[in-house]
Amino acid sequence: MGRAFEFRKARKMKRWSAMSKAFTRIGKDIVMAVKEGGPDPDSNSRLRAVIQNAKAVNMPKDNVERAIKRATDKSQGDYKEVIFEGYAPHGIAILVETATDNNTRTVANVRSYFNKCDGSLGTSGSVVFMFDHTCNFRIPSEGLDPEEIELEFIDFGAEEVFADDDGILIYAPFENFGTIQGALEERDIEILSSGFERIPQVTKALTVEQGEDVEKLLEKLEEDDDVQNVYHTMEEME
Repeated sequence: MGRAFEFRKARKMKRWSAMSKAFTRIGKDIVMAVKEGGPDPDSNSRLRAVIQNAKAVNMPKDNVERAIKRATDKSQGDYKEVIFEGYAPHGIAILVETATDNNTRTVANVRSYFNKCDGSLGTSGSVVFMFDHTCNFRIPSEGLDPEEIELEFIDFGAEEVFADDDGILIYAPFENFGTIQGALEERDIEILSSGFERIPQVTKALTVEQGEDVEKLLEKLEEDDDVQNVYHTMEEME
């Protein structure tokens, strides 16, 4: 198995565990998708993908429809995607993806978390190169063979395909998202969920005590409503 498999296995039970936070994140994704491509999922591939993700976390249909309607209201502000880069204690690189309607607030909050946890907020480009930007798709495993899917979709950019308890996962570089989404839809293969992740190229092992220092910063970041995702180069503890 490759790095995507190990990365997914390590993160599976740790992140996105709070359902309410998942709903908040998806609500922002809906607003950004509608602002970018309109409220009709048939003609807006980004919105289609977000709606699939909403179903995957059991977000009620009414919530999704309200979020789409709210996004079309001219009084609804837009969210800007902003990336923050820095270091946690013990030389662990941190990359934070946010979606904010108030960048001043978000910058102040993120900087305070790094400062309070003995980390340092870096400049743009300081750690992003340490992560591979990937896209992923989860499809049902019933009636499909991961090896056959890999052989078929390698021509569309797929780099790693593997199965877990929840289906088959396809990983590819970020820029191949639209191509693979289209190929799956053309073949009437159901997309259970999809998304983007940043996989660290190299991870660093820490002691339990050092890991706890890093976890303090990760927890503060992930609790912030403006934060969508947090990635790091710390090797996950057993």
